[in-house]
Amino acid sequence: MNRRAPTLHPGLMTDMYHPDSAYVSWRTGRNGLTTFDLYTRKAPFGGAYLLVAGLESALEFVQSFRYSEQELTFLARIRDYDKGFLDELANVHFSGEILALAEGSIAFPNEPLMRITAPFREAILLEAGLLQAVGFATLIATKASRIVYAAEQGGRGRRVAEFAFRRAPEPLTVARASYIGGCASTSLLNAAYEFRLPATGTVPHALIEMFPTEEEAFEAIANAYNRYTLLLDTYDPRHAIHTAVQVALRSQETVGHTLAAVRLDSGDLVADSIYVREQLDKAGLTTVRILASGDLDEWKIMEMLEAGAAVDSFGIGTTLGNAAGSAERGISGGALGTVYKEVWYVDESGREYPKVKIAGPKTTWPGKKEMYRHPHWEEDVIQLAHEPRPDKYQRLLKPVMRNGEIMPGSLPPLSEIRELAQQNLQALPPQYRALTVEHPYPVRFSEDLQALRVQAAQLVGQTI
Repeated sequence: MNRRAPTLHPGLMTDMYHPDSAYVSWRTGRNGLTTFDLYTRKAPFGGAYLLVAGLESALEFVQSFRYSEQELTFLARIRDYDKGFLDELANVHFSGEILALAEGSIAFPNEPLMRITAPFREAILLEAGLLQAVGFATLIATKASRIVYAAEQGGRGRRVAEFAFRRAPEPLTVARASYIGGCASTSLLNAAYEFRLPATGTVPHALIEMFPTEEEAFEAIANAYNRYTLLLDTYDPRHAIHTAVQVALRSQETVGHTLAAVRLDSGDLVADSIYVREQLDKAGLTTVRILASGDLDEWKIMEMLEAGAAVDSFGIGTTLGNAAGSAERGISGGALGTVYKEVWYVDESGREYPKVKIAGPKTTWPGKKEMYRHPHWEEDVIQLAHEPRPDKYQRLLKPVMRNGEIMPGSLPPLSEIRELAQQNLQALPPQYRALTVEHPYPVRFSEDLQALRVQAAQLVGQTI
């Protein structure tokens, strides 16, 4: 029996409690202009920073958010909503304003990645979709940047290829965000086509096993391509490299084809890579690159290189596509923990209210905010929107949607996003770029913002 692929319905890309909340808002007549901040309380993977990604898909989600007649029929079937509410949903679309950090920006915990202002019902219906779009892409971009950082230690220009398709929950998002994070290529042809990315790949073990001998397999590959890569660890990598050298020299002489790289995917990658490099150099094949793969992450790469591994590039799949942490180091991964919190409300009479959640270390910061960065990365300042900009500080939040329309220039080409990301990562002080950090990057909340937080708590009978 053939199964139809699931269809995405933008109006249903919410959690159940979002239309339920909108319904209560509708029944009580409360739909004032509301501001939400989207941020995370903690940097992932034990690091200091986040590399922001996902804005393009977030804005596309906002623009496409509508309820079709079919979707409204579904809602009416699972909830006893009044017809008037469903009639309103039939015409709902985002009419508000969004400010956001540009894709490729560096952010830190508790800093708004997006600031959304719209009538309450519009803003609340978008919560889950925005969290998913920005949270997952930012997590992957950050992970990729850390892996690339580890690979580049020692200054040899080692490249990282993204090999995550087969195990990634969202492979297209992973490929795009990994490229922003610094990966040089993707193995996924659909991503290469969609985003105009370099596509790279080697050969699988099954291809080697298909031939009676490893030598015959290597010969077939060498005869098929002008430049080719051989996989060494199907049987014994130290035996295979001698066979590979013989085939490479013969192929170069007879058909002019060049061995570009060899790949090690298992075993003792450090010792085997050193041995393989010695054999290649002895044969005069000094330009042949050694690619390592096999459940590697940033910490394993760093350990390998510190141990002297002779590796020129890395192929990273599972740990990148799933944004894995490290069980051995007690570091969690897999999710960023982005949140979407109400911070300001203007009721139907025009009266303004700061909004705050009181929850110990999870207590929120009320008010419509701006964010500024010291020109030499000495600190970031979060302050109320009406406060004057600190002298020479850079404004970080930029308008990307106004009156429900994407503003010109808000969605630059992917190549420009990647370039901005790499510039920002280079500018980030080394102590905050490291895989583990002793001290977090300084993020300061202005005195006016701190006072507003106390005031907002007092309005609900609480103290901070």
